[in-house]
Amino acid sequence: MSKDVKTEMKKMNPILWFLFAIVIPVAVALTLTVIIFAVAGVNVIDWAKEKGNNIPVISSLITTPDENKEEQQKERVQETAENKDAEIEQLQQETNDLQATIETLEQEIEKLENRNTSRNEAEGDEAEEPSPLKTISDSFKDMDSEQAAGILQNLDNEMAVSILKEVSNKVRGELLGEMEAEKAAELTQLFISTQH
Repeated sequence: MSKDVKTEMKKMNPILWFLFAIVIPVAVALTLTVIIFAVAGVNVIDWAKEKGNNIPVISSLITTPDENKEEQQKERVQETAENKDAEIEQLQQETNDLQATIETLEQEIEKLENRNTSRNEAEGDEAEEPSPLKTISDSFKDMDSEQAAGILQNLDNEMAVSILKEVSNKVRGELLGEMEAEKAAELTQLFISTQH
């Protein structure tokens, strides 16, 4: 039977032997030590963190309160930066929309100005062409008053009054002065009645 036990011991896995012989007893001893120090009033967790930060490999696994604050501050800064980026993007989109609106309005203004210019040119062309009445009355100004008075006497009364309206007071006086008195009186009466 003792041979059987020895054979079984030889067959036993060396990993299990290491686990039961070393790891479990060390874990139990550490746990008891932590409990005893905690009851005694020693802050074992902070002491372990402090000592663990001095060990190169373990220090990367342990986070201290300062590191936690730094990490939280980094997260806040990152979040603030993301919010600012989103706000910048939104403002840029609004700027693009407003720029498009400005361009549309400028095009509309240009169309309206072109339309207005075309209308003004059309009206200017019409206004630049003097009426035949104005042309004739200008001719009477340049004529000899005796000759112009003779022509006016032979015209229709309404036409004569229309021409008299277009000439200046001085020319009108000269023309009426050169006419026969009856015809001058008749044209003057018509002239006055059409003014009211």
